[in-house]
Amino acid sequence: VQLQASGGGLVQAGDSLRLSCAASGRTFSSDIMGWFRQAPGLEREFVAAVRRGGSVRYLSDSATGRFTISRDNAKNTVYLQMNRLKSEDTAVYYCAAGGYYSGSYSPAYWGQGTQVTVSS
Repeated sequence: VQLQASGGGLVQAGDSLRLSCAASGRTFSSDIMGWFRQAPGLEREFVAAVRRGGSVRYLSDSATGRFTISRDNAKNTVYLQMNRLKSEDTAVYYCAAGGYYSGSYSPAYWGQGTQVTVSS
């Protein structure tokens, strides 16, 4: 499975961004797709994940209420709509797919990161 993320950029606090991640290859194995992020000097952290049906979603505490994850299975694409962005959301955002969720998400595949910078 190959994952191609896009949609990052430089925005101001309070703005919105939508990240996209298109999967190709053995996409039938990608029951779960999601996003992680890594800020400078910090460990990579989970942001959100969604199961193939789209109705089962997992969100981190920091994402709850501001971020929405969705997917379009026909396009093998997962989206992360980020609203009311804060400076602490600044990070490289990584798309992930496959693997399993059991209390936390352990992906099988990773995409390249896309930089999100939020200026205050």
